[in-house]
Amino acid sequence: MKEVAERRARVVRRQFQASSAAEAARTVVVLHATDPATVFLSVLARCSGLTVDDVARELYDERRLVRMMAMRRTLFVVPDELVPVVHAAASLDVAATMRRRLLTQLATLPTDPELPDDLHGWLADVEAGVLAAADRLGAASGTDLAQAEPRLRTALLPTTDKAYDVRRSITTQVLSVLGADGRLVRGRPSGGWTSRQHLWEPASAGWPDGIEPLDPAPARARLVQAYLRRFGPATEADVAWWTGWAKGTTRAALAAVQTKERAGGLVLADDEDPAEEPAPTAALLPALDPTPMGWKQRDWFLPEDPRELYDAYGNVGPTVWWGGEVVGGWAVRPDGAVVTELLADRGDEARRAIAQAAEVLTSRLGGTVVVPSFRTPLERRLARA
Repeated sequence: MKEVAERRARVVRRQFQASSAAEAARTVVVLHATDPATVFLSVLARCSGLTVDDVARELYDERRLVRMMAMRRTLFVVPDELVPVVHAAASLDVAATMRRRLLTQLATLPTDPELPDDLHGWLADVEAGVLAAADRLGAASGTDLAQAEPRLRTALLPTTDKAYDVRRSITTQVLSVLGADGRLVRGRPSGGWTSRQHLWEPASAGWPDGIEPLDPAPARARLVQAYLRRFGPATEADVAWWTGWAKGTTRAALAAVQTKERAGGLVLADDEDPAEEPAPTAALLPALDPTPMGWKQRDWFLPEDPRELYDAYGNVGPTVWWGGEVVGGWAVRPDGAVVTELLADRGDEARRAIAQAAEVLTSRLGGTVVVPSFRTPLERRLARA
């Protein structure tokens, strides 16, 4: 139990306190952004003095954080200084994989209109047309770009009578490839802060000279270093899961970093914890928050039966934390109130702190009802309460 207590104390010490959105991202390396609301809620959970507007300003006005497709082909929000590392270590490989997949689909599925034999040349020309349109338009929606470059509306046609097999344009795929390539960047949402639709901007809006090119191998080592600084101790399996790399790539990256063994896995060779234990902290972390998503093996911080906290695909929902462990879940009701349910009893102090955290978050949301993209049994039940 001492080893578990030490790991939980490291989580509190390293991942739960920040004074800005960029600093909050650094505490967990990057913020998960598959669900746009997660970015804001993850920051609010770590920064007691910030508002939703403060987070939006850092994201879209100051550009201290950048939304990128990266590890595990997942959207993240990345601190600006880490963008070249993530780009070289993960995003470029993701872009190459996505482009190959799209080319395979174009070659094997019927399309409207029919396409020329040179699909590589055709797709490269479409991408060039999209980038030229983005330069002309500035911030633009996918619909705007498809109007400016009509070949984006090329459709992949269904080949079966299955309900899910429907006509679909290549717009999203092409824009996602260009985003992962670092040639387009996701900008402001087209709606409120919980909107899942974002405008696209030319990459020059954030990087006038382009993203700094780095060699992939040193970049992967730097990314592992950043991960272990915040999530160590972690095993090779944890690193492979978090990065989405193959075993050989993971081992090579770890071999390039100076580490030492510790209970629970590896930490950086110079990583030492202070002797004093941090005070227990109550935190309401959103669905897909980086902390519970940081390790493949999670039993050391989860309650005895965590099934209600996960959906059918293994996505973690909103979690209540106390002292570096998950003790329950939470949700936002239709009236805007944040409600919690505890799955482990940690005493009166914990109950009072968690109740206060729920009350504060209710006020900070200002009536916005946040519904996670991936809903869990506990979140659904609480939202109906």
